[in-house]
Amino acid sequence: MSKINENTVLEIDNLKVDFETNTGMVHAVKGVNIHVDSGETVAIVGESGSGKSQTMMAAMGLLAGNGITHGEVRYRGENILGSSIRKLNKIRGAKVTMIFQEPMTSLDPLYTIERQLCEPMVEHGEYTWASAKKRAVELLELVGIPEPARKVKAYPYEMSGGQRQRVMIAMALANDPDVLIADEPTTALDVTTQAQILELMADLQRRLGMAVVFITHDLAIVERISDRVYVMKSGEVVEEGPTKEIFGQPKHDYTKMLLDAEPTGLKSMVPDSNPIVLDAEKVRVEFETETGFLKPNHVLRAVNDISMEVREGQTLGIVGESGSGKSTLGRAVLQLLPNASGRVVYQGNDITGASKKKMRPLRKEMQLIFQDPFGSLSPRMTVGQIITEGLLVHEPQLSAKERDQRAIQALEEVSMDPAMRNRYPHEFSGGQRQRIAIARTMILNPKLVVLDEPTSALDRTVQKQVVELLRNLQKEHGLTYLFISHDLAVVRAMSDTVMVMQKGEVVEKGLAEEIFSNPKEEYTKELIAAAALKPA
Repeated sequence: MSKINENTVLEIDNLKVDFETNTGMVHAVKGVNIHVDSGETVAIVGESGSGKSQTMMAAMGLLAGNGITHGEVRYRGENILGSSIRKLNKIRGAKVTMIFQEPMTSLDPLYTIERQLCEPMVEHGEYTWASAKKRAVELLELVGIPEPARKVKAYPYEMSGGQRQRVMIAMALANDPDVLIADEPTTALDVTTQAQILELMADLQRRLGMAVVFITHDLAIVERISDRVYVMKSGEVVEEGPTKEIFGQPKHDYTKMLLDAEPTGLKSMVPDSNPIVLDAEKVRVEFETETGFLKPNHVLRAVNDISMEVREGQTLGIVGESGSGKSTLGRAVLQLLPNASGRVVYQGNDITGASKKKMRPLRKEMQLIFQDPFGSLSPRMTVGQIITEGLLVHEPQLSAKERDQRAIQALEEVSMDPAMRNRYPHEFSGGQRQRIAIARTMILNPKLVVLDEPTSALDRTVQKQVVELLRNLQKEHGLTYLFISHDLAVVRAMSDTVMVMQKGEVVEKGLAEEIFSNPKEEYTKELIAAAALKPA
């Protein structure tokens, strides 16, 4: 195990973090010790709520107003915990910088990339505005953004998720920091973009010699990039050591559980005699965007003549990078996009271009589960009201007592305590909220369910639980799934067949086992290599 020495650049000593709440004191971090040496990558891993992010937020002096800290945080031997804002601002953003999980919420939508890159450089007194603008272009080039001189004038919404994350890295590197703290920087990215970002960070670390603290719940990333690992559970470090030791010979049961959390196994194939639930031919979706005064509008073809056939009880996994058109395809077959064309047949009925009136009775059977359960659940409604909302539309004859009984059954089916139905979404974890979203769907007894990235925001342990839940529900009710995801481990565990998409086109299609064991197309091989999958 690495010892604290003269190369130690950041040291956290017996750190405790408490939060004052209406229901009493919450002990989020309980005496944590962490150190980082120059040039090394240290990973802090654990499930949501383990305290890993709060540990580093406290170190940076970025806790919420009700946060209370004890202990010491030493940067190059000097304790900075509890320092004044003036003193902290000389260190954070210059010597110690942080990349946050969701770049879209960290970047100001009203300012150009140039303005947001230049501001910290000028603020810390190292650059004038003129020199900062020149440096901003250099930084975008450094992090691999094409046409940096043009992109620097763009706004955040004009860039992809991967490009926005690269901007955040560029911002963090602007003042040549000693320590870069990256808090779940790749969670929302597809596997190829994720691999690019990780390679970029590793390359920059080698060139600049900085220390990196990588906060994540993705152990595949940790194994790939880190020198040492701290495993956190319930606010405490339960195990630490060199990465090879942690992965090769884990000692703590919690570490072993995390390492075993990746969804595994292959789905049993459904017989060809099962009836076809969804048959789509040459589905096409085009979006028209304005290009300027007196100029013809630009037409973007998001989905280009895609056909599919899915049988009862079958799961078709749809994979691809962000922008490949997979989510758009899912919405098109559900007749949720007015600009879609092609033929869609549901259970023998042609629903192509069907009116809202014709589709309304079918909506009960054709359901959609979204990526972000918190964003798709109304914060002003109780869980019971959320789950039974669809019944008010599709089964209006039910009494309040009957709806409540159905809510109890739906919650029990997704392994949640029915007594929780009078609570609100913010009172639940991410995994629990996703179970609520699934219960809201299952209460209507659907036949076809489109699952759009339903596990991407969840810890691996919770992912495994949700995958098992979805498998059981499918088996019990004969459900047909379109499973849209960039997480290949989850797709492999869920799918009978797989469709690989790129730029609105189908690159490769076939049985899941064949696609993952013997991919034929180069793009598919790149996706699988980037995912670093364990054996099924």
